[in-house]
Amino acid sequence: MYQAYTDLKSTLVTSATSLGSTLAQTLIPSLLHDDVWRGYEIVRAPFRERDPDNPVQPEVAMVVTTSQIIFVSSDPDHYPMLQEVRAAGRDFAQLADAIAPSEIVPVMVVEPADSERLFVAVPMIDGGARLGTLLLVYSRSALYAMFLRSALGAGLLGLVVLAILLPINWYWGQRMATPLVRLAQRMDEIPDRLPEHLEPELYNYHDELGRLFEAYNRMVEALHEKALLERGIVSAERLAAVGRLTAGIAHEINNPLAGMLTALDTLKLHGDLDQRTQRTLGLLERGLLQVRDTVAALLVEARQEKRDLGRQDLLDVKTLLQPAAAKRGVRLEVEVDVASLLPVPAGPVRQVLINLLNNAVAAAEPGGWVHCVVTSSDGNLLMEVRNSGEPIPPEHLEHLFEPFVSYRQGGHGLGLWVTYQLVSQMMGRIEVVCDEQIIGFTVSVPLERDEVTA
Repeated sequence: MYQAYTDLKSTLVTSATSLGSTLAQTLIPSLLHDDVWRGYEIVRAPFRERDPDNPVQPEVAMVVTTSQIIFVSSDPDHYPMLQEVRAAGRDFAQLADAIAPSEIVPVMVVEPADSERLFVAVPMIDGGARLGTLLLVYSRSALYAMFLRSALGAGLLGLVVLAILLPINWYWGQRMATPLVRLAQRMDEIPDRLPEHLEPELYNYHDELGRLFEAYNRMVEALHEKALLERGIVSAERLAAVGRLTAGIAHEINNPLAGMLTALDTLKLHGDLDQRTQRTLGLLERGLLQVRDTVAALLVEARQEKRDLGRQDLLDVKTLLQPAAAKRGVRLEVEVDVASLLPVPAGPVRQVLINLLNNAVAAAEPGGWVHCVVTSSDGNLLMEVRNSGEPIPPEHLEHLFEPFVSYRQGGHGLGLWVTYQLVSQMMGRIEVVCDEQIIGFTVSVPLERDEVTA
């Protein structure tokens, strides 16, 4: 729009220069012979069909002598002959100062400050002498009006173009900018955690941007595989450490263990024992057998001697853990609803239940509770352990069953790992559920139907 105004003004000056040069040459004889009437006819000729809204057409044309006197004008009512130019107004006074020098100058454009007029001064030269000046007076308001009409048309055209381009730009923005922003957000997540895949429907085109998203998804998949591999390596290293540890202490445990079991058998066979002592010895024997089975479970090469699970094995667990729960001020409840004998290994099941209840008692706050239910249903042994207390953070759940990983003060990180190994060896499964104030473990172990049932 600024360039349009500049071009319009340049057109006006060019037209004025052409018109002024023609009139100046024609008016020289009238000025030399002092022929006022002839001069009036000449300066009046361009205004016979004047359009007041045409800014290229001058409002007034006049001839001014070198002594700043109006010789003739196209509007003698407002600019009479023999009147000084300065007397026509303040802007004419500024004009007179601009054309006052006697030296010959080219066509001059004079724009007085705070004036509604624009002047074009064309020198009248004959034989190398300056005879006077032809002044063409133009209206700035007409120039501005024509410019505003042009600007309004350009503005309307611009609005039409914007009305067409904005929806197109919005579409391309949604198609390209939004997926790129989502991609940038996912890339920012890489230093902190594994990023997620980009949804295929986010950008389902096969251009350069689509190939970029496909490459990103392949990178994310490779990062996840790398994380799984690293996790497997760490787990394997921990397993190797546990294997070396258990292999070193297994024989040291089994030797005195065998001696204690032999002593118990001898005492039961040759001792004259009352009923309470016999129950106590039975409890000790089952506990020692559980220790033997647990050590055997840690040794991959060991062959475990299976013993079917009895109801008393489960009741022993409550007897063993009740003192620890009472010491912490935790209410321990164990419900056992199973047959007297179940075709499932007794030692691993007892160890799993002891580990879960021991962790639950340690996790429950003083004054809290631990509730355990053991049932058999649809060919499976179900053990549910619930306790009150602070929930396990989601970031800890992922590593909950790894060896040497403990989030409890004083924990060694082997209890849940041993539990997971025992459940896996029995072809069972273990699940964890965390609510706002309740932590729950559920273990399901299949019963061996080809064994002799109770």
